[in-house]
Amino acid sequence: MFSRTEAAHLLRALQDEVAWQQKEVTVHGKTVMQPRLVAYMGDDPSLAYTYSRQTMFPVAWTPAVSMIKARLEQETGGVFNTCLLNQYRHGRDHMSWHSDNEALYGPQPVIGSVSFGEARDFVLRHNDDHSQKLTFPLGHGDMLTMQGTTQDHWMHALPKRAKRLEPRINLTFRTIVHPERL
Repeated sequence: MFSRTEAAHLLRALQDEVAWQQKEVTVHGKTVMQPRLVAYMGDDPSLAYTYSRQTMFPVAWTPAVSMIKARLEQETGGVFNTCLLNQYRHGRDHMSWHSDNEALYGPQPVIGSVSFGEARDFVLRHNDDHSQKLTFPLGHGDMLTMQGTTQDHWMHALPKRAKRLEPRINLTFRTIVHPERL
C-alpha cells in the first residue's frame, strides 16, 4: 500500500505526532498496564469507544493519520470515522485474542488495518475450531482489510515474540454507526 520510503516517513511522523498512552486494563479480574501504547482518533469527539472497561474519546486526526486514512479509503472504497492506534515497542508488547464485534460497528463492520515498522504476524483463528488459523506477516506499509462476517466467525491477535523486535505501529480504521450512549 505504501512504498518503503513513504512508510519510513509515516512511521517517524506517527512516533512524533501521536500522543501515545499506556492505559490500565482489567483482565480476568486483575488490573494491569496494557501491553502496548495506544491512541484514538476520529471525526467527532462523541464517537467514544469502550473496551476493557476503559472509554476512549477520539482526538482530532494528525496530518499523518489523515493521509493514511485518505489512502486507505481510496484503496478500499470504505469511509472510516475512527482509528485505534497501537504501538508495539518490542516483542513482548502484544494484542490478545479478540473480535471487533461490538454493536457500535454494525452487523458486518469493515476494518482497515495499516502497519508500519517491524513485521509481525497477525493471526486469525476460527471460533469453532481453534486449530484453524490464518497467519499474515504484516510488514512496513502493509494493509489488511477485515469485513463481512469475519468478526462473527474469527478472533484475531498479535502474539508475543521472545526475540527483541523493533517498534511496530498499527492503525485500525473503523466506522462507528451506532455511537455509545454515555
